Amino acid sequence: MAANHGMGRRARIPGRPEDDPPLRFVPRYYEIEQALRTRIADLKPDSPLPSDAMLCEEFGVSRMTARNAVQRLVQEGIVYRVPGRGTFVAEPPVHRQAGNLLSFTEEMRRCGRIPSSRLLSRERREPGPAEASRLQLAPGDEVIALRRLRVADDEPVAIEEAVFPAAKVAALLESADLEHASLHDTLVHGGHIPTMGRARLGAEAAGPDDAELLGVREGAPLLVEKRVIHDQDGRPLELCESRYAGDRYGLDVQFDVELPSPNGS
Repeated sequence: MAANHGMGRRARIPGRPEDDPPLRFVPRYYEIEQALRTRIADLKPDSPLPSDAMLCEEFGVSRMTARNAVQRLVQEGIVYRVPGRGTFVAEPPVHRQAGNLLSFTEEMRRCGRIPSSRLLSRERREPGPAEASRLQLAPGDEVIALRRLRVADDEPVAIEEAVFPAAKVAALLESADLEHASLHDTLVHGGHIPTMGRARLGAEAAGPDDAELLGVREGAPLLVEKRVIHDQDGRPLELCESRYAGDRYGLDVQFDVELPSPNGS
């Protein structure tokens, strides 16, 4: 089979007639990456994975495309490479790596927990000034605002408030099942791939609403993550705030030690 050098397949919105023009391309490296994630979920740590050459043959892609897909998993700590031997399944991380963009659903599954959500609200509305600025919206544009309680093994973990440009995702999110289906997967199937983002972490005390939803005492510590996520075209896709129960969630951080300058300043 001839390699297609990483070109994507056209993604369709569920329920869209097959003869309608497709919206976007889903990169081939992303398809390979997601296929490997599915396999890894059923494998034990240190189990071998297909070589780059085997992935090239299976998916009909170039070696570079296959290598890029695997390297993304290496960077997340999901798999590891041994020179001369191959690629293997890594021990599942206990917490999310701070530098990785990962959906809550996928994150909980890797930890061996069963994820679910409770939809608290879904509305189409005008954006606030900060939302319009960070999502790069034009005057008159609207947003889809979602508020969900994120749950793992029937234990509430986080309250998540996410805002999206309505012009991009209204057809997807206004009727999607966001309690049982993955929001991340819904966006990807609609041709909007969350690709990179920037986040700010802080600590806050739980207010009355936080305490009731998360089942913690009022004033309990929360880990608060505020982030903006861009799609595969570099355009703002999602503005989100997640409020995690401090004793139920954590971030692992890998860092380099910065040495002092030679002059000691």
